[in-house]
Amino acid sequence: MGLALARNPIRVLGVDPGLTRCGLGVVDGAPGRAPRLVRVGVIRTSAGDDVAARLLAIEAELESWLDSCRPDAVAVERVFSQQNVRTVMGTAQAGAIAIACAARRGLPVALHTPSEVKAAVTGSGSAGKQQVTTMVTRLLRIKDPPRPADAADALALAICHLWRGVRLEALGGNGA
Repeated sequence: MGLALARNPIRVLGVDPGLTRCGLGVVDGAPGRAPRLVRVGVIRTSAGDDVAARLLAIEAELESWLDSCRPDAVAVERVFSQQNVRTVMGTAQAGAIAIACAARRGLPVALHTPSEVKAAVTGSGSAGKQQVTTMVTRLLRIKDPPRPADAADALALAICHLWRGVRLEALGGNGA
């Protein structure tokens, strides 16, 4: 992505990966401009279902979002170490599905850490979920806060990528 494109609005799909709840948020914007909400939601799968069926359900829904929203880039939360290995495995699997769906379409993918996303939208890398939700609501100038937190986190990922990823790409980096 060149500097000229970075100055024009782009559409980013943010993915807050999870096997039970996978947050999705689509935002239009560019550095220096207020971001605009396009769509937000959560893919839900049942913990009682087979993991393969759950991953296929996430893939099908992500493909549907990619078809309908047509993003220019995809931003996925980088998996970080957690105490619960089962939880981190599901998060990593759902994140990999999002990366594969984007790659299949030739879309650039960026991975952002939770602290990077929090710092981008709140100014503090240690902000809590409520603070992130509050700032996403303000930044997007929407009346009702996105719920659940996975939806707000997905929007925060998209905003982070608009503000940080596009700048890095414009300077020759990869935004990851």
